[in-house]
Amino acid sequence: MQQGVSGNLRGGALMAAAAVLFAAEALAIRWMTAHGIPVEVQVFARSLGQLFWVAPVIAASGLAVFRTQRAPLHLLRGASSLLTWGFYYASFGPLDLATATVLSFTNVMFTTLLAGPVLGEKVDRWRWAGTIAGFVGVAVMLRPGTTVSGAGVALAVASAVTWCGITLSSRVLAQSERNTTIMAWVGLVTTLGSAPFAAMAWVPLGLGQIAMLLAVAGFAPGIIWLITSAYRHGEASAIAPFQYLRLIVVAAFGWAIFGEVPDGWTWLGAAVILAGAVVITVAEARRR
Repeated sequence: MQQGVSGNLRGGALMAAAAVLFAAEALAIRWMTAHGIPVEVQVFARSLGQLFWVAPVIAASGLAVFRTQRAPLHLLRGASSLLTWGFYYASFGPLDLATATVLSFTNVMFTTLLAGPVLGEKVDRWRWAGTIAGFVGVAVMLRPGTTVSGAGVALAVASAVTWCGITLSSRVLAQSERNTTIMAWVGLVTTLGSAPFAAMAWVPLGLGQIAMLLAVAGFAPGIIWLITSAYRHGEASAIAPFQYLRLIVVAAFGWAIFGEVPDGWTWLGAAVILAGAVVITVAEARRR
């Protein structure tokens, strides 16, 4: 890892770029949902894009890129991605952009809860404090009398829970597997897994809808590439919080384009969740 101010600046810029792509994906999801593209078709396009990103490697090395001694764990990693994308994409239907985005940050809380029993990691007081704060924030957003969709929140939280499968399995796989092998398996499992649902939900699409699907398939896999590159250049504790810039971008475009303005209580809950997520992220980065 490149150390020092220059490395952190480069890493921070890459993480900020990933946040912008995350926001662009959220805006694209809202547009596709509003224009009648089924979630199943959206997820299939996203999965196919993941596979296309590693297509050059597959073309060069053949099936050797899939060679592994940990096939069950790769299947778990792929299934976790498929469920996460499905729940995440579906949550943007009933929820406004800012609420759906901030609820996705609760994945760090669930990962903290599972890191101990699954990976044997010690959870310190800062990670516990951030976790508790996050769940308090969710409770504030779901106060009695709220107008926030309960079904939408359930979908967003389900996405956060299954996101833990991505995080925890990736930590184990990264110890012995190449990134290309992990990405190839994810692309294969998610594409095969989403194809039947996309076929059943398929509706005739116009050129604009197809263009948006292709755009998301093309740029969404780049989010992980940018995040990985960011950690390669900068110190984790310095650059990790930059990922939360996507909430600002999403909220701004949600207001400007769709006229979405969450109420004060929703923003308060969002602030508490965000604070908890930042505490956990920084504590996790420093621990490593």
